[in-house]
This record gives sequence, structure tokens and C-alpha cells, in this order.
Amino acid sequence: MNFKPVSVSDYAILKPFFSGHPYHLSAYSPTSIIAWSYKTFQADYAIEDGELFIAGQTQDHPENRHLILPLSHETAYTPSGLRDVARRAGFDRYWYAPGDYLETLDRSELEALFVLEEQREFEDYVYLTEDLIHLKGNRFSKKRNLIHQFSREYLRKDRVKVEEIPPGNVEECLQFLEIWCEQHDCDADQESNLACEKNAVITTLKNMARLESKGIQIRVDGRVSAFGIGSRLSGTTATLNFEKADSGIKGLYQFLDNECARRLFSGFLYVNKESDMNIPNLAESKQSYNPILRIKSYALTLR
Repeated sequence: MNFKPVSVSDYAILKPFFSGHPYHLSAYSPTSIIAWSYKTFQADYAIEDGELFIAGQTQDHPENRHLILPLSHETAYTPSGLRDVARRAGFDRYWYAPGDYLETLDRSELEALFVLEEQREFEDYVYLTEDLIHLKGNRFSKKRNLIHQFSREYLRKDRVKVEEIPPGNVEECLQFLEIWCEQHDCDADQESNLACEKNAVITTLKNMARLESKGIQIRVDGRVSAFGIGSRLSGTTATLNFEKADSGIKGLYQFLDNECARRLFSGFLYVNKESDMNIPNLAESKQSYNPILRIKSYALTLR
């Protein structure tokens, strides 16, 4: 296969292949693939016979070279078909194989051809949009209380402005991202999840229209102090790709999350908040919003 690096300009080429695919992990999105393509994991793509193949390449860690599952409107890949693709492409493993999709395959054939290993750091959290909007019941009482405290101190005193991230004018969001990353040591290790995420946020912010992303920013006392960015994953599901807020402002994260659900995702049944990247505090936060399901991710390695 003739692989070449993905770029923002490839979005229109890649997008049609992601329509109607059976994979529910947030990794299967042209927006995510392009945004997260970084020196740690360079995403490459090849198109053959109307099918799309995506590879993750890295010079420093060749043991992590991988494909994701093929995207095709015509072919439903069996385990033996996945084996043949991997061999033809020169790879010996797949990443981001969704657990719910694997359940549709012949398990005995799958395990005869591949070693399956769960990738806990890439397990997605999925929520009902109406839960995130209305926050009903005792399970959301802490969220409502924090939003009430934020409202009492900031909203009622006209210290807050919520607005769409203006296309072509994202400098204030970028400046806030730098402040947030300084507080969280994003740049301490250039191969860390936070460093890769920072690059993905920058790529997305600078190309919101081209990547068909939508976002809101929240000003507190005139300064951008939070932003959230989302995109379409499927006809029923949107993805909250990035969510950053000043943790020193009590209730701001909860207010931001609620505003994203109301303003960005009201037309979708579900919101996928992606994985927790094995970051304990992030895992606790995502679990606290009571996901209705978690989609497991697996690595498949040829035997």
C-alpha cells in the first residue's frame, strides 16, 4: 500500500469513508485522526479500491506501528480479512478495535488469528445528551450545586459571557491553552499524552471550519477562561473532543460541560467524551458524570 501522511487538507478526502461505519470509538473520526497526528504518532493513509486504510507510524517506537480497522462501504471484514489486510500493508497489529464491534465477529476465528489485548487508556465514555443537559436526580446533585455556586458568584453578577469560538479568531483560546498547559506541565515530556493533546487542540483551533468542529468559549471578567470543542462522530453521537477551564474558578468546569451539552450537542442522542488516557483525575471526572456505557478498545496482534 502507498501510505502518505494525513494533513488538514486531506479532511475532505477522508470524510466520506467515515459515513455509516460500524465503529463507535472516537478514534474513528477524520477530525480526530488529523488533529492527533503528531510526531509521537504520525497518522498515514492509503486508499485502495474505494477503501480507506489508516496507519500510525513512529520512528522512536517502531514496536507501536499499527493500523486501525479498515473503513469500507462495501466490505464487512472477517478476522481472516483483517489478517490479510495487515499482511498486505506490512503491519502485524491493529489498535483501537472497538469491543462492541469485535463481539460481532467469529470469536474463535478472531482468537485463532490474533492475540487480543485490552487498551484501557483508550476506552471511551459515552453519555446520554439529555443527562448532561438536565443533570436530573441525586446522581448529579454535586454537579448542580457547583453550577449553582458558579452562577451565584459570576453569572448573577454579569461577570460571564458565553459565545461561539469565532472562526479565524482563536488567539485568546490559544493564549488560555498556554496558561492551562503551564499549570499542568504539558510540555515537560514531549511524548506525554498532555503534550500530544496540546498539539491536537492547537491544530483543531486553527482549523475549526476545515475540520467541521464547533466550539464555545467562556469569558470570566472579560478574559477567556474556558473553552470546549466538539465534532460529529455519527448520526446519533457527537464527540466532546477538548474541554479546558481554569480550575481555580469553582464550578467553571461543570458550567462549561453543561453549556457544551446545551449549545453543541442538543441535536445528538449521545455524547462521547473520549478516553481518560489513564490519568486518574480525568478518569474520576469522567466517571462522575455517570456514563451509560464505556466502549472498550483492543489491540489485535497477529499470531
